[in-house]
Amino acid sequence: MVSKADKNESRLKRHKRVRAKVSGTAECPRLNVFRSNKNIYAQIIDDVTGVTLVSASSLDMENGSNKEAAFKVGEAIAKKAIDKGIDKVVFDRGGYIYHGRVKELAEGARQGGLKF
Repeated sequence: MVSKADKNESRLKRHKRVRAKVSGTAECPRLNVFRSNKNIYAQIIDDVTGVTLVSASSLDMENGSNKEAAFKVGEAIAKKAIDKGIDKVVFDRGGYIYHGRVKELAEGARQGGLKF
């Protein structure tokens, strides 16, 4: 049986591989996703200066299901980013498989107006 530590270790290895190829700049920052068992978090990061430009999470809003919450977080981060003049980002799935909540967050961000 695979333990939680092993699963997270595997995810972190995948995340390192993704991060080796994906980097955010001032013109095209990185949209990073982190999901816990209960919540989902998103940040838009400029890796050149190491600064978080915008963030949103499911803690900030009333949730229905996890997928609905993820979609709302995607829309919220897109709205905040566009208010700051960011419309193009590079997507960093954080080592997670691109389905379920991660995919819903991405769809919400796209519908909110972000391009990636």
